[in-house]
Amino acid sequence: MPDQTATLLAEHFGYDRFKPGQREVVDHLLAGRSAAAVFPTGGGKSLCYQLPALALPGITIVVSPLIALMKNQIDALAARGIAAQRLDSTLDAEGYRDAMERARSGELRLLYVAPERFNNERFRQVLSQLRVSLFAVDEAHCISEWGHNFRPDYLKLAGFAKAANAECLLALTATATPKVLDDICQVFEIDRDCAVRMPFYRPNLRLLLTPTTPQQRDGQLIERLRERPDGPAIVYVTLQRTAENVAQRLTDAGQPAEAYHAGMNAQRRSEVQERFMQSDTGIVVATIAFGMGIDKADIRYVYHYNLPKSLENYAQEIGRAGRDGADAVCELFACADDLNTLENFVYGDTPTAEAVDSFVGDVFAQDDAFDVSLSALSRRHDLRELVARTLLTYLELQGYLEGGTPFYSSYRFQPKRSSQEILAEFSGQRRAFLAQILRHARKARTWFDLDVDRAAADMHEPRERIIAALDYLGEQNMLDVQAAGVRHRYRIRKRPDDLTALAAELHERTLHREQNEVARLGQVVALIEANACQVAILGAHFGEHHAPCGHCSWCLNGREAMTLPPRSGVTFNETLWADASNLRQEHPQLLGDPRAMARFLCGIPSPSLSKAKLSKHALFGCLDQLPFGQVMARCED
Repeated sequence: MPDQTATLLAEHFGYDRFKPGQREVVDHLLAGRSAAAVFPTGGGKSLCYQLPALALPGITIVVSPLIALMKNQIDALAARGIAAQRLDSTLDAEGYRDAMERARSGELRLLYVAPERFNNERFRQVLSQLRVSLFAVDEAHCISEWGHNFRPDYLKLAGFAKAANAECLLALTATATPKVLDDICQVFEIDRDCAVRMPFYRPNLRLLLTPTTPQQRDGQLIERLRERPDGPAIVYVTLQRTAENVAQRLTDAGQPAEAYHAGMNAQRRSEVQERFMQSDTGIVVATIAFGMGIDKADIRYVYHYNLPKSLENYAQEIGRAGRDGADAVCELFACADDLNTLENFVYGDTPTAEAVDSFVGDVFAQDDAFDVSLSALSRRHDLRELVARTLLTYLELQGYLEGGTPFYSSYRFQPKRSSQEILAEFSGQRRAFLAQILRHARKARTWFDLDVDRAAADMHEPRERIIAALDYLGEQNMLDVQAAGVRHRYRIRKRPDDLTALAAELHERTLHREQNEVARLGQVVALIEANACQVAILGAHFGEHHAPCGHCSWCLNGREAMTLPPRSGVTFNETLWADASNLRQEHPQLLGDPRAMARFLCGIPSPSLSKAKLSKHALFGCLDQLPFGQVMARCED
């Protein structure tokens, strides 16, 4: 009997054999068992769900936060004659209708969605009507609080998979420590014998670590690009403005460099990406927004102009080089001054104790069942929106709250046909039902606003039925429907005995997370200064054991440790400090807390600073060249 998976592999993907680990994952899934795949960048994770999608009877849902990955994979699948579609923020109403119609008809084999798509009631309703054979979650390390990129939304994906009656689940990541893999298996209920981990080690990558200073770094990068053979290169930076500045300096030096970052519009990013994909010599200077899901096998160089924020990020980013198996160089220009910016990202996410206290009081002042806007909640308590979401997730995990299905607070539509023409397409009860919906809509200039909750109450109809009707009219191109204002439902399962103690516990948890993230930066510095093989140290971080590699800086430099030059010796400007102290006295509510004052001086924005327009003040960010801890210590005096 012919091997079905081998036949599919050859006929649809053009390969005569699987890459290591792929067959094992595919076999688990086709046997109806959920699985986890920890494969290095370029290790072939995507085939682990693309091939089963062809063999399984229902649709495969692929959850990914990476629009570039969705686009590239769908283009590649279309070239192979495999029906796939994506739902992301770039899709217009017509594209959404087409995707949903193809999904309902059974034409689609794979549907790619972002995690945020599950906030969409209409999408969840459609999903409940489909047979979901496989629910694949990319970047699965985001579910782990111990991972390097914790995203609270990911904790809810297991629940969404169950609600969709997914027959099996696949969790995929390129970077997971043993502890993170344990979390993945626990949250997604994957048996450990179905967790397949492949080693990250790549013998064709030369790992170079070069201690430097801000004054030396540009010259060193230009020199490397000139002295080494031409080849596609990625230069990773931390900030968007750095991407623009470095790309310009390289262009001025005669190098074919372009910037890429999330602040660019989608068309420009796409053009830069396409040129790089087709080039044999192109250089992209990019933030970490670039590279994820980019299937370019011949990248010869990956340079880190700035320090990576963790060993996980570093391993993932260097993994984009030399995926064709040929030699590639990965060089990190290690500059201690970069730590200020990276630390500020971490400290900016940590709320004040007062903010957490008011947040907890607000939550438990609600009725037993309530809904909330995260943006309004974050503004009210001077928290970043991600922090507010994370605190709510903590309260769920501790059993205080139970999260419900998010919903949109408002809908609006623009008719593409007159009401009479729309209603003429229906008869009987359906016509009467739709007529009631249209009567409840209030006309603005060109759009009609509909309060779905009020309409449902007045009509004595389920909210879901009204939304389904709007969705249907949208898919039939009778209305252009838009939803806005996501609100998150919660039910209070138990109320704390001591609100103050709970708030203090949650704040301590945010401080602990802050310490963990700063420690990740310390691991990067330790790798640079280690008196040991850097490849072996990196492997040990991911639970692997390697002998000295022979192609990292430590091995190549006579097995001698390097020292990172100290941060630039910037000192406090006492005149500036006096002005800042006067401003603090003028705004005691906003700047009285030492952490809040330190954030202001280091240029870390917050909702309250923006509302008071202090983020535009001349003193905002005036001490961004100093370590946050040093500034905060001065603010505590």
